[in-house]
Amino acid sequence: MKSKLLLFLIGINCVASAQSALQRAITDFAADPALKHAGVSISVIDAKTGKWVAGHRASQGLAPASSLKVLTTATALAVLGDDYTFRTELQYDGEIDSDGVLNGNLYLRGSGDPTYGSDQMEGAANLEEAMARLRLALQQRGVRRITGYIIADASCFDTEVSSPTWHWIDMGNYYGAGAWGLNIHENLYHLHFRQTAKVGDTPGIALIEPDMPDLVFNNEVSSAGENTGDNAYIYGAPYTYERYVRGAIPAGRGTFAIKGSMPDAPLFAARYLDQQLRSVGIVSAKGPATLLELTRKGFKPVVRQTLYTHYSPPLSAIIKRTNIQSVNLYCEAMLRAVGLAKQQEGSANAGMKTTLEFWKNQGVDTKGVFLEDGCGLSAHNAVPSLFLAQVLHKVYNNPKWYRVIDESLPVAGQSGGLKGMLKGTAAEGRLRAKTGTLDRVRSFTGYAPDSKGRQLAFSLIVSNYTCSGSEVRKKMETVMRAMCE
Repeated sequence: MKSKLLLFLIGINCVASAQSALQRAITDFAADPALKHAGVSISVIDAKTGKWVAGHRASQGLAPASSLKVLTTATALAVLGDDYTFRTELQYDGEIDSDGVLNGNLYLRGSGDPTYGSDQMEGAANLEEAMARLRLALQQRGVRRITGYIIADASCFDTEVSSPTWHWIDMGNYYGAGAWGLNIHENLYHLHFRQTAKVGDTPGIALIEPDMPDLVFNNEVSSAGENTGDNAYIYGAPYTYERYVRGAIPAGRGTFAIKGSMPDAPLFAARYLDQQLRSVGIVSAKGPATLLELTRKGFKPVVRQTLYTHYSPPLSAIIKRTNIQSVNLYCEAMLRAVGLAKQQEGSANAGMKTTLEFWKNQGVDTKGVFLEDGCGLSAHNAVPSLFLAQVLHKVYNNPKWYRVIDESLPVAGQSGGLKGMLKGTAAEGRLRAKTGTLDRVRSFTGYAPDSKGRQLAFSLIVSNYTCSGSEVRKKMETVMRAMCE
């Protein structure tokens, strides 16, 4: 009897020791001089039971950066389902006569698919393939001429395609692309420069790919030393066609490309489809337009018929790329799709409302959570680390959700934002987490197995540190390593 009691007490002491070792690592981290003026919120809980394990200021709301993608992807998964697909439809009104004349308008109607025309998403049709399928659908119906418009219909989402709290420095770049009801080619273009050999010279613009008609660039870019990387930014907003390009690219003798956000993805889609159809002799008398533009001029909706439907890859695959590659556009599209599904309103506000209502109904405390977008690009988001950890606890206890989310998270030392981190430690190949980065913000949110085989759900958020970003990341690694030891 005494021996059993002794073993029991030893077991309790071992657990307490392991927990206190993690807590000591967190306490030491929070006391670092570089974090004296910082906001620090850390939560580590048992993924299965939800019980508290260790942490620091767990209820403090901080900007989570891209750790917020865990919340948005988990919500979309729960609300829409892992096999959900976005649809993009080729439609027409009027009639197609025996001479191959469409007496009416042609429509490309979106449902918010962020992968349509993407050359980055596995399983998606790239821009040329997507257009070829539309051409073929018309040719198979014998259409040779269109008397009306080629209309891009993005009406399933509202016109506020980006958060009003996104920074000016972000919106003109590919990662700040707006989310329309009709997206195409990830709503980005490549801006190619002719490099110069002399540092300080201005490299000329060589090519815009795909071509962005009417887009005007004020080129203020300079040439920096060789191999200095992309330090150029494009400044501009949705629906506007003037861009300022500032910063630097490496000096050299070839070309160098940066990526910008399309000013109006639906209009680009209509124009590009018009070009592709003209290339095979199918001409629209009135040319390309957006439904938004025509509606403002008094255009009235009429009954349509569907010629062809394109389906996106399943949501589970979209979520995987979203979290591994940290794709803002995908999260913003999912956020609006969630709002449309539950609030009958394809807006960011409806998506954020649905998100908070859903997790509150799941028993997660949503107090202190303030959302401004779905991807974490806004510095005005405020989320306690405990909230994110509790969401992961709920995900863990739903096997279908957990499988998709767990597989979508970068793996320590192997993939995504964790590829170069925690190598040679107990966390390598075992800890999975979404990384987050903004100016003076670093975060990690995910799962980690401890030395006893228990799965931990955690979130670490730090803002306004006084060291460099790489230095604070190294400091945060000590906490994540301690979780697995």
